[in-house]
Amino acid sequence: MFRDATLDLAFQALADPSRRAMVDRLAQGPATVSELAKPLAMSLPGVMQHLAVLEASGLVISEKIGRTRTCRIEPKVLTQAEHWIAERRALWERRLDRLGQFLEETKDED
Repeated sequence: MFRDATLDLAFQALADPSRRAMVDRLAQGPATVSELAKPLAMSLPGVMQHLAVLEASGLVISEKIGRTRTCRIEPKVLTQAEHWIAERRALWERRLDRLGQFLEETKDED
């Protein structure tokens, strides 16, 4: 159940394009809040709200040193989401393979 709640928060956080842009940037390495805000057309408080969602989901961790808050990716949650997606992809690939086999068999019968 914990895994489901974690995945729910992660996918909810990634549903927003601004937050996905932040995650994309952080995939390159740690960044300050100002660096994350620079390419986004929103106020610094808006950026902070998005970061709060990313942190609550476990996708991002931030640390404040002096007056600078630096953010980084938490790979564990991304890995969980990746595994969940991979499991579903494998399931659908098996189903499509079976459908393809069935269609080939019925085609041979005609």
